[in-house]
Amino acid sequence: MALRVGVVGMRGIGANHAECHMKDPLAELVAVCDVVKERADAEAEKHGVRAYETLEEMLRNEDLDIVDVTTGGYENGSWHYEPVMEAIDAGKHVLVEKPISNNINEAREMVAAAADSKVYLGCNLNHFFTPPAEKAMEYVRNGMVGEQVYCLHKMGFSSGEDAYAPTESSRFKGFPYAHLKAFLTHPFSVMRHFCGDITHIQAFVNRPGVRRRASDVMLSIVGIHVKFANESMGYLLSQRGDAAFGLGGWWSFELAGTKGTFCIENCIEKVTYWPATKSDEPEVTDTGITDFNETFPRRIHAFLEDVTNGVPRESLRASGRDALAVLEYTWAVMESYEEGGVVVRPAPLPPVHGDPRLLLE
Repeated sequence: MALRVGVVGMRGIGANHAECHMKDPLAELVAVCDVVKERADAEAEKHGVRAYETLEEMLRNEDLDIVDVTTGGYENGSWHYEPVMEAIDAGKHVLVEKPISNNINEAREMVAAAADSKVYLGCNLNHFFTPPAEKAMEYVRNGMVGEQVYCLHKMGFSSGEDAYAPTESSRFKGFPYAHLKAFLTHPFSVMRHFCGDITHIQAFVNRPGVRRRASDVMLSIVGIHVKFANESMGYLLSQRGDAAFGLGGWWSFELAGTKGTFCIENCIEKVTYWPATKSDEPEVTDTGITDFNETFPRRIHAFLEDVTNGVPRESLRASGRDALAVLEYTWAVMESYEEGGVVVRPAPLPPVHGDPRLLLE
């Protein structure tokens, strides 16, 4: 039986999620919600579902399995906490957009509440739900990378000074850490997906002269050194349209090990594997997909699949705990920057207890 879904927040991302649920055989979209009545009404009419102005009303009138929270807010995350907590309190499973919050304490509360209520809390960490990432993970699991040595991740917006214009968006204007909070979730989630937990972070953060002259406080360039629990090292570069990116486009992730190296380009488009044995030719997998939006239905389907299959909560892919992990890394980045580039150890994650009825002997 399909899972009954209600989507909260009907701007662009919410409309995208609603469309994904409509097309997925594991979901039945039954309601949409937005504080702007006209937005909810338009999406409801489009999909033949009911519209609500408040989540309270939607929860009272609909028999939902999942609440999909796609609200935004300041730094793209300030409106996540209330609807997520309201849905969890109602015993509903929740999928929330990234970042899980723009406030670390709120994120910790959300993850703790989901654990206490024994509901699934997932986050739209969609950048590794792609054919190139799946192929790359095959390389890792089949021993073709070997002992991990380093990873390099570059992700951001490719542009330059001539195209710069100060933002007028109230979500970002006047918030120095808006780029870090809104955007580092994705690259950190990819690094953690392939390399595991990060134990040490050192960050250098800046903004170019064109932003300074415009009194734009956004810290838009960040270079981050990391050390993983597996002893490998990594580097993350992210910038928000301050320069044109070169090789690999706006998104590239390279992981190198003692047996081989792979590089994913533009998230969903291509992965190349170079074996450490120089006599062997590189293996190139080109998906033929160029539309980044193809990542959304793949990630949403994975959440629906996990809920349908009743996987152990600690096995949920791209869980709230995973989203909290990368937000803890973002907070460590800000601390390192504020302390002049010192090495910071991210706050520990809540322990995974597991269900004794499901754990293997």
